[in-house]
Amino acid sequence: MKQADSVKSPSNIGALLFILCLASSLVPFMSSALNLALPYINKDLTLNTVMLGWIPTAYMLSTAILQIPCARFADMTGRKRVFIWGVVILTVFSVLSGLATTGVVLIIYRFLAGIGSAMMFGTSTAILTSSVPAEKRGWAMGIISASVYFSLAAGPFIGGLLTQYLDWHSIFFVSAAISFIVAVGGYYIIKDDWKEETKSKFDTIGSVLFAIGLSALIYGFTTLPRFQGFIFIGVGIVVLLIFAFYEKKQEFPVFNIRVFLENKVFRLSSLSALINYSATFAISFMLSLYLQNVRGLTPRDAGLLLIIQSVVQAVASLKSGSLSDKMSATFLATLGMSIIAVGLVGLCFISEGTSYYFLGGMLILLGLGFGIFSSPNTNIIMSSVEKKHYGLASATMGTMRLTGQSLSMGIAIMSISLMVGNINMSAVSPAKFINSMQITFVICLILCVFGIYASSVRGKKEKD
Repeated sequence: MKQADSVKSPSNIGALLFILCLASSLVPFMSSALNLALPYINKDLTLNTVMLGWIPTAYMLSTAILQIPCARFADMTGRKRVFIWGVVILTVFSVLSGLATTGVVLIIYRFLAGIGSAMMFGTSTAILTSSVPAEKRGWAMGIISASVYFSLAAGPFIGGLLTQYLDWHSIFFVSAAISFIVAVGGYYIIKDDWKEETKSKFDTIGSVLFAIGLSALIYGFTTLPRFQGFIFIGVGIVVLLIFAFYEKKQEFPVFNIRVFLENKVFRLSSLSALINYSATFAISFMLSLYLQNVRGLTPRDAGLLLIIQSVVQAVASLKSGSLSDKMSATFLATLGMSIIAVGLVGLCFISEGTSYYFLGGMLILLGLGFGIFSSPNTNIIMSSVEKKHYGLASATMGTMRLTGQSLSMGIAIMSISLMVGNINMSAVSPAKFINSMQITFVICLILCVFGIYASSVRGKKEKD
């Protein structure tokens, strides 16, 4: 694979990396900061447990269902153009989210902000991979991953401070300001549009089938264990199977299913990412509610504790990204998933009086495991496909991440609904919430075991 003509000098690569790091940090910063603000959002907007869970889930849902179609559209019209417009949309609806006065309006604005996020994340990794030489790709992915985890680390602390000393609205305004910087910087720094396929047609039917199938699947998980949840999951699976058969017959599919079916490394690495995010994303959501509602910590103090995981993730991902250029990335990713499993075992035994030192130790294990897993797995995915499929690989990776996060939130909401019911979060008893949290962590642990298997059997990374 050749380095893109538009990015030849180290200084240009550095500037591009800075903008993409800033873009990549937007969502994890807002997500981790918003988790600390959820009890305050609940207090101001008087939400029940299900609606509270839909504030992060609505955003992830729209991002997940649109990321692959947006990447396909970007391959046809230009990745830079789609990236910039995505950041602009994200900026606008972040501002509007900060101005929301009801829970329903906030959820709608978060869904619309996810459209911009889909456009941004459906192209960002493809832009990076097209711009960085193959021998430095792991290093670049490590820097991107580190920026993600540093923003995760900063999110709880800054979010806690903003929530405690200003209010939860300020989190959206800060995120909008960062988005604006990314839009302006990206416009001037990204020089190429990377149009891979200019004569193909956009697969509208395939895009609609994908959106319906994935939406039904994710919504079904969030409504379990009610009967309608199983119905929606069944519908989602059937529609996604129809989507797969339809895509195999298309000359210009929105999702090249042949690459997924014929490329074992790409397929299993994507599956590993899906399982990993499904098993981990709900952890910060549940612990944030636990630390504030059960243990009585302020947003600032809860953020200071949760920051442990993100700091460890940042350091580990930076190192593992470089190591994945020199040794088996499959081994590193599998090792990371195994460490996450150990951390989840510890979290299953949390109680009302669990030592903060024990909790901190488990957060260190989770941060170490996720940091070791993420960069090598990303490197494997992007290195396993040809250059013309970078957009597909980037969007698939993003879709697996967001789908996994949405499913993880679905597991959390299902557990809370099962043990607590659909009542105001402030009225939930500590014992019942802890039971729902333990159920969530047990399910995540089981998923993680499957993830270890998928990661270990995928084979070696394909070389360029």
